[in-house]
Order: sequence, then structure tokens, then C-alpha cells
Amino acid sequence: MQTFVFQEHDPRWDEYVMAHPAGTFFHQWKWREIISSSFGYEPLYLCAEEEGEIQGILPLFFARSLIFGRSLVAIPLAVYGGVLSTTAFAEDALLQKAIALGKECRAKYLELRGNPYSRDESLREAANIGVSTKQKDLYVTFMGEIDPIDDVNLSRIPRKQRRMVRQGEKHGLRFVLDKSRMREFYQIYAASVRNLGTPVFGYPYFEKVVEALGDQCEVFLVDFQGKAVAGVLVFFYKDQVLPYYGGALKEYSHLAPSDFMYWELMRYGAAQGFKIFDFGRSKKGTGSFNFKRHWGFEPRPLPYFYYQIKDRSIPDTSSFNPKLQWAIRIWRNLPLKLTMALGPRIVRHSVP
Repeated sequence: MQTFVFQEHDPRWDEYVMAHPAGTFFHQWKWREIISSSFGYEPLYLCAEEEGEIQGILPLFFARSLIFGRSLVAIPLAVYGGVLSTTAFAEDALLQKAIALGKECRAKYLELRGNPYSRDESLREAANIGVSTKQKDLYVTFMGEIDPIDDVNLSRIPRKQRRMVRQGEKHGLRFVLDKSRMREFYQIYAASVRNLGTPVFGYPYFEKVVEALGDQCEVFLVDFQGKAVAGVLVFFYKDQVLPYYGGALKEYSHLAPSDFMYWELMRYGAAQGFKIFDFGRSKKGTGSFNFKRHWGFEPRPLPYFYYQIKDRSIPDTSSFNPKLQWAIRIWRNLPLKLTMALGPRIVRHSVP
């Protein structure tokens, strides 16, 4: 078996991802191009091959952070990642290659993000690799089936949440699909993440996402009296609907626009023949976590795995880190335009 880095696109990569039961939206080659061109992270897409047949892949990025140092990550800006392999031998070979690359790059650690479609989400001990391993259980993901019949989907939602969905209908909210209104979506998203104390990505990144993904991506808005009050950028993959970047204007929260938006997105996905609604990753105990549980979705563990190459410690980049609380409080109170100008610069130097 040979392991090597794919330097140029090979159609076998996406064929392998699509055929693999644990393949996710973020393992696709398109994500490589979006992330590397938008943020400057160096792609190191590993492949394990035997007798001309791919036996496993590991999409890695080498990231340099002024704040947290050097790291190898699979996969930046993605909620899912890690190795896809046909055999345990291929997975071990890819991990060995990744650790070797990490040492060459003088990376502190290798981070593999969880995969809800993997049959084995246990941490593979790196006894044959010569590094220590850690597992973080900060995140969960929420996924559920959607039915072609609206009433079936509605019956799966707890009664209290159904009432919230109807609030939007009562107030005359409208659900609109329109990529040409990306600027409106971005303004809403930027305000939402500012209120969470998080730096926003630059608008060119979202333009690149929409352009590169084509039919795999759509922009949905919720209008109230001619004004967009909520929006979400959605990915489509296999039989899955993935609302990924979303937000709503705080001053319109009494209209329950987010509740209305996600219900209408479920209806849209069901009508288009999709089977799975992937509500995405949340930190345990957060508002996002509670919001998704109210829909009747049960959390699934989403462990992240760390292979310590240089340092014995793994940086805590979550919003729960007490050392970051002061920055979060300040950011929430900054003018929106200022956060939109500074956010993209800060994102480039943080952990992906």
C-alpha cells in the first residue's frame, strides 16, 4: 500500500467519497478549493492506494495561527471530517503519513473532526505512530429523517415547537429562495454572529461558496413586510439537507422567524426528495443546542480526535474558554460595520 498527497484533482477522489457510507459533504474536492483559496490554508489531501485502487483518503489542511500556532486539521470550517477508509490498515497508513507530515510542518497537533456516518467513532490509539492521543467531547450533532408528507414531519415536532412554527405563519412571514439576495443574507448572518461574540467571515468567502457549489447550495430568506429578517445558506449532499450558515435579526425575534425558516426548509427538502435533515453541530449546553432539541432531534455524540505531534496540550479555542470571555464581551458591543471589517482579518489568524 502506498500513501501520497494528491496535488491535482483526480475524479476518483469524489467517486470514493460518494461511494463511501461515511463520506460527508465536506470530504468533497470542492471544499478543498474553497478553503485553500479563501483562507490560505495549505491543502494536503492524502490518499492510500493499493494496486491502483483507492483504499482510503484523509483531507488535511496545514494552518498557521498567530494565536494558536501551527496545526493540521481535517477539515477546517467543517463540522465533520476525518479519515474515510476501506480497511483499518489503510486508516493506520493514512494516520502515519499525516503524523509524518505534521512533523515536517512543525505542527503542534493533528485534529480529526467527528463523523456521524462513521461506524467506528472511537479514538484509534496511535501506538504504531508514536504520538499521544486525546479526545474532546464538546460537540454533538442533530440529524433526523424527513418524510414526503408535511403532516408526518409536523407530528414529529413537540407541541410547543409546533406552536412557534405557526407564529411565523400567523404573522405573514414569507419563505424565499433567492441567491441574488446574498448581500441581505450576509448582513443578517454578520449581525447574528456578532451578537454571539464571534468574528464573521468575509463576504467574498460566501460568494466563492455559492459559485463553487452550484446546485449543491442555496440561499433562503424569510421576508416580513418586504424586509429580510432571517436567512440561511444551505448545502445539499446525497439525500441530506444541511442548513449551515444561518441567522435572524434580534429585533424581529417576537415573530419567531428562525422557527418558521427551518420548518419551511424541512418542507422544501421533503418536496425535493431529500431524506435527512442535518441540523448540524452544537456545543453542549448552549442556546443552539437547546433550540435543536426543542424540534425533537436527539443529539448524537460528535467527538473530535487529537494526535499530539509537538505539544502535550491542545489549545481550547471554544467560546467556553475563560481566557476568551473578555474578547467575546467586547465583540458583542462593537458596531456591526466595524465587526464586518475586522472579522475576516481575525478569522485568518484563528484556528480554522
